[in-house]
Amino acid sequence: MIQFEQVEKKYPDGTHAVQELNLTIDKGEFFVLIGPSGCGKTTTLKMINRLIPISGGTVRIDGKKISEFDIHELRWNIGYVLQQIALFPHMTIAENIAVVPEMRGWSAEKINHRVDELLDMVGLEPSIYRSRKPSELSGGQQQRIGVIRALAADPDIILMDEPFSALDPISREKLQDDLLSLQRQIQKTIVFVTHDMKEAVKLGDRLCLMKDGRIVQTGTPEDILQHPANAFVESFIGVHQEKEHTRVKEVVRAYPANESAGGRIGGDATVAQAMQLLAQTEALTVYENGKPIGIVTRQTMIQFLAGEVTA
Repeated sequence: MIQFEQVEKKYPDGTHAVQELNLTIDKGEFFVLIGPSGCGKTTTLKMINRLIPISGGTVRIDGKKISEFDIHELRWNIGYVLQQIALFPHMTIAENIAVVPEMRGWSAEKINHRVDELLDMVGLEPSIYRSRKPSELSGGQQQRIGVIRALAADPDIILMDEPFSALDPISREKLQDDLLSLQRQIQKTIVFVTHDMKEAVKLGDRLCLMKDGRIVQTGTPEDILQHPANAFVESFIGVHQEKEHTRVKEVVRAYPANESAGGRIGGDATVAQAMQLLAQTEALTVYENGKPIGIVTRQTMIQFLAGEVTA
């Protein structure tokens, strides 16, 4: 468990990057920090492993203040994945993965077993990839190595700072799917930073939307999509009409009504069935592969049927 108690980060010039942050991230949770550039999400992430020192308040891991940990002990138990993958170019893939286990004094046999185990976990054949250099891998493959390098010493917590934002859309979506599959196996506490609402909704168990260094709303993807706290949240997630039109290909298709409570919809049925549900509620949460991907309001559906919005 990670706890922020009245945490702030203030720079010498008086700039408040983070203010009055109170937050609990549960063990094994995939927690996403999201918001526009400069909102404080990366600063919040980096305070967890003391890459950025806090100016006030307390951060705890499993009840212990992070200031009470030996810095090496703290960081060895926290994996870190960056947008800039930062693999060591002169090292092989196996050597890159082995960096932290070697620092922790693992035996060569244990390290070799762990390298092969992790490569297998992300679908990269050890006999092919362990001896390659980073330059011989695609961007998506390099990012996979960045993820499993963070897992190498089996840390409890993984911090991920916009790890997929530099990838092309197809590679990015594949890495997101891989990460979800991996998390089902490893059940780590993952804190993930992104500015992409679609990515946040797809990956997160809970989201924390930030603005100007403060928390605006925290909740499950479904909670935030259905019940945005204010106009800023509505605008950011694209609930207001202009943004809805740009997302119509994602959320207005031939969906069937799984007629459960709360206006849920997903699967394979028709727009007509969706309209039946919309007769009873103002908006539907749309699901794909069990994850909410957006909402459709009654007004958007009416405009879609009238030909004003095209899918």
